[in-house]
Amino acid sequence: MIKKPEEIALMAESGRLLALVFTHLDGLELLGMSTMQVNEIVDNFIVHNLKARPASKGQYGYAYALNASRNHVVCHGVPSSSEILQSGDLVNFDITLEKNGYIADSSKTYLIGDVTPEATQLAKVTYEALWKGIRAVRPGGRLGDIGHAIEKHARAHGYSVVREYCGHGIGKQMHEAPEILHWGKANTGLTLREGMTFTIEPMINQGKPGTKTLRDGWTVVTLDGQLSAQFEHTVAVTADGVQVLTLRPDETPLH
Repeated sequence: MIKKPEEIALMAESGRLLALVFTHLDGLELLGMSTMQVNEIVDNFIVHNLKARPASKGQYGYAYALNASRNHVVCHGVPSSSEILQSGDLVNFDITLEKNGYIADSSKTYLIGDVTPEATQLAKVTYEALWKGIRAVRPGGRLGDIGHAIEKHARAHGYSVVREYCGHGIGKQMHEAPEILHWGKANTGLTLREGMTFTIEPMINQGKPGTKTLRDGWTVVTLDGQLSAQFEHTVAVTADGVQVLTLRPDETPLH
């Protein structure tokens, strides 16, 4: 659970490379692409440009380099050649990368073409909620502080937080202890210690928090068919706060 400084340095390098994947996606015209095309671009970029490994590929029998979760899909969306990104879509790309034995995990919700103000607002508040959670990370803090900060922000804007899926410890394995809930009470749960590394990845729903998994066994959707958005970073607890290991070059941390 606790990582040595040299391990965190290796994770930071994986995180730096993963951030470059999103920078690459930012420069593409996603409108009109299939989610499978995006998957192939990401797979190729990680393997050939970054000389790294798409960590989700082959994990738990999953065959792809990313999850593509569009509109009412909460998480774990499977890329498809028949799923075309259209104007007005929200789509989250969740990508993991392994380099030198250590894994980084991050996701970003993209707004495709002409998106409604309601969808834009959902994505904005979800991103803000991620940073509320990140800002709650410090040695001596509690896991419940993270979830409380996220849930408070989401509910203040009339949204709900998905409860069935959470963040997780990460390192040599994609999923390690502890689980990072995106809801909860402040000053409860495990005490945070320097050297802990984990993901924070709130899934925020426009409507109610309920979800269901489709027959493919992967794709999770909102029960009420309303929109869902997600953002994710991998972080490390430092001596005096938090280091975001997957921070993108163009990204300004929110306070």
